[in-house]
Amino acid sequence: MLSRREFLRAAATGAPLACVSAAGLAPGVGSALWRTAAAWDRADRLAETAPRARYWARAADPSVPCRTCHDPVPSGPARHSPTLVKCLLCAQGCAISAGRRGRCRARVNVGGELRSLVYGRPVAIHVDPIEKKPFYHFLPGVSALSLGTTGCPLRCKFCQNWTLSQASPEDYDVTRIAPAEVVAAAAARRAPVIAFTYNEPTVFVEYLLDVAAEARARGLRSVLVSCGFMNPEPLADLCRALDAIKIDLKGFSERFYRDVCGAALAPVLRTIAQIARSGTHLEIVNLVVPTLNDSERMLRALAAWVVREVGPDVPLHFTRFFPEYQLLNLAPTPVKTLERARAIALDSGLRYVYIGNVPGHPGGQTYCPGCRKVVIRRDNFFVEALHVTKGRCAFCGTRVAGVWA
Repeated sequence: MLSRREFLRAAATGAPLACVSAAGLAPGVGSALWRTAAAWDRADRLAETAPRARYWARAADPSVPCRTCHDPVPSGPARHSPTLVKCLLCAQGCAISAGRRGRCRARVNVGGELRSLVYGRPVAIHVDPIEKKPFYHFLPGVSALSLGTTGCPLRCKFCQNWTLSQASPEDYDVTRIAPAEVVAAAAARRAPVIAFTYNEPTVFVEYLLDVAAEARARGLRSVLVSCGFMNPEPLADLCRALDAIKIDLKGFSERFYRDVCGAALAPVLRTIAQIARSGTHLEIVNLVVPTLNDSERMLRALAAWVVREVGPDVPLHFTRFFPEYQLLNLAPTPVKTLERARAIALDSGLRYVYIGNVPGHPGGQTYCPGCRKVVIRRDNFFVEALHVTKGRCAFCGTRVAGVWA
């Protein structure tokens, strides 16, 4: 397996490349009890050298309205430590004391200043088909240079990337990679898209925005794969910087989000609606987990909300769960459950509904909403045939929603 530096060298020279990952994870990922002495040393160095983060406020600053940190606003005078900060990036709303981190582990309070511990420190880099994200209506068939760091504000019990999302930055021994280096690597590999993925990219928003700006200047596109748990202000900046966003709508109940993901549903719905209003290309994924979010009532409510709030042209993917992380006791999602979910969504009025993680299934193809012929034929993550010309079905001329050129 290549190191990240070897990846960049290979990219610059056009050498063959299959997969890239960071240095090995320390035993007991994310657990202070098992962290090595070297990891503790890295934590200290990271905090000292980490750049200033965006989207936060110092609680004691008299110019900061009380409602920034408190809901409801306290009736009496509030007293705050002069170093206490409020992170405004995601919906967790962490109040962080000096020397402590937010729930995502990626942002630390150093003497009253919030800093990013993951800026310029991707621990996983890979060239993937865009369909693997999955994006089915955004430049089908192209390659995407995909990268992620550590950290996530959620605690999903089924996370397939838990060794990254639930890790701390010091668990990986990596060096910084500048935004321009990432873009140069994508260009050298002839990947016209850079995808921010693997962990929750919101936690490295400062790095993401700088890479996306550099990519746009070089004529490359940028896409985000996210849980959608960010606040409206940073999301507005992301919508302006990115070309497409995929949101994991993990279930359609507050209880599911609270008990299985350690989060809440309402901020995710707000995020999806905001992206749709912005005009940024949007796709939605629902991982169907047996016994937890697969009831007909929940699936019908999810499909109805998508049609009503963001429209019938937003692609919706129902993907198959496989036992992972803390849900090893559950069986994989029955294919019939996914087929039922797809039928419900189509009956609700959605035009592009997919079944994912089931290679070869007819529900993985794109059908023209007019003549119902297959306009994009896929073999797993690879496009075999594309019958969309200037955004229209090559057979009958019906418009097919998406970004095609």
